Amino acid sequence: MNPPVEQTITLVTGANKGLGLETVRRLRDAGHTVLLSARDVDRGKRAADGLGVEFVPIDVTDDASVEAAADHVRTVHGRLDVLVNNAGVVGPRRPLADVTAAEVLATLDTNLLGVVRLTHAFLPLLRAAEHPRIVNVSSGTGRLTWQHESGWPQEKAPPVYSTSKAALTMLTLQYAHALPGILVNAAFPGYTATALNDHQGTQTVTEGTDVIVRLATLPPGGPTGTAQLREGVTTPW
Repeated sequence: MNPPVEQTITLVTGANKGLGLETVRRLRDAGHTVLLSARDVDRGKRAADGLGVEFVPIDVTDDASVEAAADHVRTVHGRLDVLVNNAGVVGPRRPLADVTAAEVLATLDTNLLGVVRLTHAFLPLLRAAEHPRIVNVSSGTGRLTWQHESGWPQEKAPPVYSTSKAALTMLTLQYAHALPGILVNAAFPGYTATALNDHQGTQTVTEGTDVIVRLATLPPGGPTGTAQLREGVTTPW
């Protein structure tokens, strides 16, 4: 039997603003017990207080920070039903020829390795849940088909960011196969106006979180190993 929605414990990373903050608000309104996490403690606390939810500090690039958060959730809640890996950075916006390996590594450390850290640390808590779900917030800019069809529009999709998201989508597929019993999916929010793109997107943050919220609230037996758009269509990767 699926637990009552008010007993659903959900953690959202990178949630002090933008898509993460709106995801917290919507899942809170849906009845989840939402844990808002952010690297910046002051901003994270203000965001959590504003929504009346619990704040859990997490720097996804720091092993000790992630482990401390997992220990806290284990002690206070005993399990985790939904993990939303939303934390991300744009990375260098310069032409790829001018980008250094250190800059690429820093972007991957947040956008890809951060997901590995969170998944690894929280896996025992997810396995303790009756109906666990992982939502990895990826990007359609990482789709090879989209890049090919669009003529590689780097001005809208910084190359290192797109590369990190392509890797994240593949990682999602691998986790879905490696973690039977956990629904693991990638969300492509769409071109949403957030600080990451200087608020140039064509969607509101509410529209951008439609797919995240849908995947975070999948029923038992729902899809796993998919990458989905807001429209609900599983997309070519």
